[in-house]
Formats: sequence, structure tokens, C-alpha cells
Amino acid sequence: MPLDLFLIRHAKSSWKDVRLSDHERPLNKRGRHDAPMMAKLLKKTGIIPDRVISSTAERAKLTAKEFAKEFGIREIVLLEELYMADEEDFLGTLSKFTGEDKCVLLFSHNPGITDFANFICGADIPEIPTCGIVHVHFPLNGWKEVNKGTGIFRSLDYPKNHPEK
Repeated sequence: MPLDLFLIRHAKSSWKDVRLSDHERPLNKRGRHDAPMMAKLLKKTGIIPDRVISSTAERAKLTAKEFAKEFGIREIVLLEELYMADEEDFLGTLSKFTGEDKCVLLFSHNPGITDFANFICGADIPEIPTCGIVHVHFPLNGWKEVNKGTGIFRSLDYPKNHPEK
């Protein structure tokens, strides 16, 4: 039972209101454009996500909502541990899911999400750009088996690859 994980960095956030904490920052104009655009592009690939999980930070939640809306998914699992997560946090999060969740969209932040992508598939991604999507395939039987080097890097896509959109 192969598994597919799409690691998605939140879209571009706003620094306009300096009174907001880092956790509360919303998307800026570019982020509000890029999130639905990237969601549409991902949907065109034919993937069908079983689960959408996101950091509780506002910019990650708003990005996840655009993808969930595009795929017709009503529930987004919000997890505090995905805010400023490290490899162990990501592994712990994935291990909670069952084999019924064969395709997962996971929304989080740098540097953790880039570090995790490199950790699980041995990629050499310098930095996942905002609203960037890394597809990792696992020839495994369950999410508990995911660990260092168990994934196969499939692709990295991000908004600047699509300037015409």
C-alpha cells in the first residue's frame, strides 16, 4: 500500500500589522493569489488527498483552507506541533494516521518543512519556497514506517514556476 505525502509550505505572509505575533500573521496579497493557484495546479495532477493537516499558525491554516476548498475536503486537522516543527514532530504527526490515509497534504513552515523533506527522502532542497509543494512517495505499508530515507522524492513545485498564472 504505497503512501504519498505532499509537504506544503504556507503561502506568502503579511508583516503589515506589527502588533500581530508570528503565529497570527495572515497571508499577504501574493499569498492569497498563490494558494488557490497552487491548489488548482495540484488538483490537475489527479491526486486525491485523504487527509489535510496543518500547523495552527494563521498563514498555514489559510493556505490549507484554499487547498481543502479546491479538493472539496471539509475537515482540516490542525496541530500545534506543526508550528516550528522538527523531524521528530513531523514523524510523530504522521505516525498518528492509519493506512486509510494514503495521500496526505501537510502544511507547515521553514526551516522545519524543508529539513523534513530532505530527511525523509535524501533530497538536497536548499529551501522550499512559500507555497512550494514537495511530493514524496513511500513504498511502505503505513505511516508509522516513515523514517529517514524511506521516501522517494517525486517533485518540487512552487508559484514562481508558473509566472503566467
